[in-house]
Amino acid sequence: MQLFIWAPEHSDALRDCLSRGMSYGEAADAINARFGTGFTRNAAVGRAKRLGLKVGLRLKRPRGRPRSVPKRSRKAARPEASATPAPPPERVATVKLRCVGIRPRLLAFADLEPRDCRYPYGGDREGEAYAFCGHPRIPRSSYCRPHHELTHGLGTASERMAVPVTLRLVKAA
Repeated sequence: MQLFIWAPEHSDALRDCLSRGMSYGEAADAINARFGTGFTRNAAVGRAKRLGLKVGLRLKRPRGRPRSVPKRSRKAARPEASATPAPPPERVATVKLRCVGIRPRLLAFADLEPRDCRYPYGGDREGEAYAFCGHPRIPRSSYCRPHHELTHGLGTASERMAVPVTLRLVKAA
């Protein structure tokens, strides 16, 4: 696996491709053709999510019917030029999930001990480094108690899904 870094011009090209209605795979192919990179569809999906971008709603074709247009080769994919550029997508405000009553130690990943909480802080803006909580974590979890309750809720999955049951006593015959 080869690691590619998203340069600002790559991110701008991804924004442009997605604003023109391209799928993530088509956008990755267009960026690769333009810059000579090797980004995958999943890399484009991850980068778009980190940038807060969304692909426009695409209609799925019904199954069972053949396509009327032959499928394009991935190597030949090129960004299509449109007469008028589409407006940039609206930025959705990200929700900041932070605990009340806990002050993170903000340690780098390399500084974490095996029993330290790995709840991430930062990384929201392009180029911003990640830091981690660093408080002692609870057994069988990557997080301290407050972060575990924040991310998983209270109780186990089956306990959260359980519905209270009312029993009715019936007289035996």
